Amino acid sequence: MRIAGRGLVDRGTTVGFRFDGREYTGFQGDTLASALLAGGNRLFGRSFKYHRPRGVMTAGSEEPNALVTVGQGARAVPNVRATTQEIFQGLMAQSQNRWPSLGFDAMEVNDLLAPFFSAGFYYKTFMWPRAFWEKLYEPLIRRAAGLGALSGRHNDEPYEKAFAFCDLLVIGAGPAGLMAALTAARAGAEVILADEDARMGGRLLAETEEVGGKPGHAWVAEVLDELGALPNVRLMVRTTVTGAYDGGTFGALERVGLHLANAPADLPRECFWRIVARRAILASGAHERQIAFPLNDRPGIMTAGAVRAYLNRWGVAAGRRVAVFGNNDDAHRTARDLVAAGVEVAALIDVRDDAPQPAGYRLIAGGQVTGTRGRLGLREITVTTPSGEEKIEVDCLAVSGGWNPALHLACHMNGRPAWDEGIAAFVPKPGMVPGLTACGAAAGVMTTAGALADGRRAAEAALSDLGREAAAVDLPQAENGGARIRAFWEVTGGKGRAWLDFANDVTTKDVRLAAQENFRSVEHMKRYTTQGMAPDQGKNSNIAALAVLADATGRAIPETGTTTFRPPYVPVSIAAMGAGGQGAGFAPQRFITSHRASVERGAPMIEAGLWYRPSYFPRPGEKTWREACDREVMAVRQAVGVCDVSTLGKIDIQGRDAARFLDFVYTNTFSSLPVGRVRYGLMLREDGMVLDDGTTARLGETHFLMTTTTAAAGLVMRHLEFVHQAHCPDWDVRMISVTEQWAQFAIAGPRARDLLNSMLLAPLDEGAFPFMGCGGIEIRGVSARLFRISFSGEAGYEIAVPARFGEGLFRDLVARAESMGGAAYGMEALNVLRIEKGFITHAEIHGRTTAFDIGLQGMVSKKKDCIGKAAGERPGLSGPEREQLVGLRPVQPAKGFGAGAHLFEKDAKPVSANDQGYVTSVCWSPTLKTHLGLAFLKNGRARHGEVVRLVDHLRGTDIPCEVVNPVFFDPEGGRARD
Repeated sequence: MRIAGRGLVDRGTTVGFRFDGREYTGFQGDTLASALLAGGNRLFGRSFKYHRPRGVMTAGSEEPNALVTVGQGARAVPNVRATTQEIFQGLMAQSQNRWPSLGFDAMEVNDLLAPFFSAGFYYKTFMWPRAFWEKLYEPLIRRAAGLGALSGRHNDEPYEKAFAFCDLLVIGAGPAGLMAALTAARAGAEVILADEDARMGGRLLAETEEVGGKPGHAWVAEVLDELGALPNVRLMVRTTVTGAYDGGTFGALERVGLHLANAPADLPRECFWRIVARRAILASGAHERQIAFPLNDRPGIMTAGAVRAYLNRWGVAAGRRVAVFGNNDDAHRTARDLVAAGVEVAALIDVRDDAPQPAGYRLIAGGQVTGTRGRLGLREITVTTPSGEEKIEVDCLAVSGGWNPALHLACHMNGRPAWDEGIAAFVPKPGMVPGLTACGAAAGVMTTAGALADGRRAAEAALSDLGREAAAVDLPQAENGGARIRAFWEVTGGKGRAWLDFANDVTTKDVRLAAQENFRSVEHMKRYTTQGMAPDQGKNSNIAALAVLADATGRAIPETGTTTFRPPYVPVSIAAMGAGGQGAGFAPQRFITSHRASVERGAPMIEAGLWYRPSYFPRPGEKTWREACDREVMAVRQAVGVCDVSTLGKIDIQGRDAARFLDFVYTNTFSSLPVGRVRYGLMLREDGMVLDDGTTARLGETHFLMTTTTAAAGLVMRHLEFVHQAHCPDWDVRMISVTEQWAQFAIAGPRARDLLNSMLLAPLDEGAFPFMGCGGIEIRGVSARLFRISFSGEAGYEIAVPARFGEGLFRDLVARAESMGGAAYGMEALNVLRIEKGFITHAEIHGRTTAFDIGLQGMVSKKKDCIGKAAGERPGLSGPEREQLVGLRPVQPAKGFGAGAHLFEKDAKPVSANDQGYVTSVCWSPTLKTHLGLAFLKNGRARHGEVVRLVDHLRGTDIPCEVVNPVFFDPEGGRARD
């Protein structure tokens, strides 16, 4: 199917590849689609719902049908568009959504059952019987869902993320984008020109027209040579701008190694860019739309512009005998190019009675295609005119229903486009995305000369906004003929379904059924029918579907409106967005400064919030984590322990009203706190529930340092900013998170002061640094902060140093502690120590507890107001019916139990109606030689000494426990104050 003398591919370089196990050959510059078409292939895949045969329909990223899986094993990538995948030596591709083969798909039986699978049939069919949903319906649907399939194996190939900044981002490198980039570049602006294609030039690569007296592709090459030589220009091919976000930020996906046969091992497969641009120009072109007519989904039915592109850019004829069906003058361009290339044009069917008279091919004016034949490939079309019906043998039908501006990025911030009757399409309105201007075909300017002029205009406007003078750029002479169009969306005559969304198998009948069943809103229709929810996101079908819905509801298209365009513009692989996190989940990994030292000691690192902290520090001979944990706990109780607590949130708060602000966000008073002292504080949400607890140190008269729990650091910061902005914006107070700036270490145990003094030039005596005191110290010439606080119940200090000194300080502290009979301790021991003391964490303040529940109602000051105080006084948030914090000891100390167990009266049946409370934290206490638990129990503080029944149905636990004070160890607190 190659046409001699046509195309821009390198015919001197042949490339071998495989599709569905069969060997093919193409040329350098071919896409998988163009190479397969050249080899005579028309069948590319199967549709999602009915498994109908599908062929390639377009030549770009809007392709709905030709989705394939590229690669094998763990490196297989599903749902790759054959129209954008460049071929390379050894490429292996497979068709999708078929079994056992593409030519014979057993699931095609669905098409015979189509009358039972109308729009919304899921909602109507799978309602009854209810028991069938989990056992039958859902498993069947899940097995049938999807097009391509993941391998289920870990892909170890590299991906990358990167950042870029520029004065002007130009999106699209067609005539408008090239002229905009050239104008801005000559003015000295920093320009990024991004285009999703492997070769820049846009439609100029697919046309035979001239620009500036030379072929369009030659003019493109000259402009790119000039741009590439300029130091202020970055040309980004194979880069699709996928989304527009606040602050001039754009997401972009670059295909880096997907087109290479033997890519270097360290070359990323894809790179996800975050581009921040002071101004942006959208020159993304337009998408040609289909016309809905009976059985318009045969392989071989394509958009007219795609047929022209395969001919002129890749030198491939989409058929041996081609018909063209359209409603506009642009369809005639396809017929003329085919005739000039020697391809037989059987007829051009134009729905307009006043269609221009052609030369070289037959015109059927006022005609419509009302039927097709050819299951696995088009063989015949039926054309109906006022004078009768005619059947024409063809193997390709090029369809043009007009062009829709590719305005999606302009709508990503919830802007709504305007309807343009002249082109029968929506166009972007100014200001939909701040700083973004559409031009060329993306703005509805459909001629090459108009696009060039519009690109220059957009660049000049952007340069003016940037305070730059635009250099003179002459406009080359180019095609400027208007393209008349008659809005025509569907053929209502003939037999058979007329398809709108080809991948999702949505028909005009489905849309009309949605309207009939009162799903008249475009958003409701979309979800009822799944129109526009296929991989192409409605790029080909949305406007036609809106037109059908408008007709069905008696409204105009502008009144019907559009669905919401959302990023990404094209699918983005999770691996690219999460580059650097393969095998680690989606959450970012945050490492403490002592991470390497902890790992060297064999500590398992566990997640705490977004941080990784050591669970315990095993020693030789210890076979279980419990042995290490018990040893660490006893080291703290008997000697000294060192723990990295850098992950606690640290918020620096300063300003004339800082103390006043803390009084407002905490339940207790901080304005009376002396400089150099620390106070424990409780913070409520606006609904009266406990948000967080922690300590705040007063470092100066107007300077405070707040410490939060690890899990709630971000939540508290957000809460403080909200309170400031919403409730007291005129107060002189500023806050910033300094969590990462300081490495902080707890030193706890009877010998904590000895360990600290071993590092100080001026040792502290017993009265020099009182309990809950703070101040500056110097360690080995490094300025540090010292806090005398304890989360273990032992005498304790916390030392904070700038983060760059954290690892060295940790190693030194642990070495000194071990020389004193102490040890480093991790999260397990830390948890045991705090449970023995009855200290709470977010296991207890989990969002449903009040200050009364945890026994801290006395901390809610009666002398001042605070966030959450009034809400916390509502009926039902205090009193004996509330579940209150208590301690639990099993009657038999060796009997263990787990968090999540529920509590019942001693002789009550363990059912939900008798539920009295639940367990939040548990541990084995090597200090007290018993299992311990913290729990919430109805009227718990009045029930100390009572024996309750603890039941854990999941783990099979049923034991009696004594209700006790939650402070198990040293209830007077003397050890921490010594």
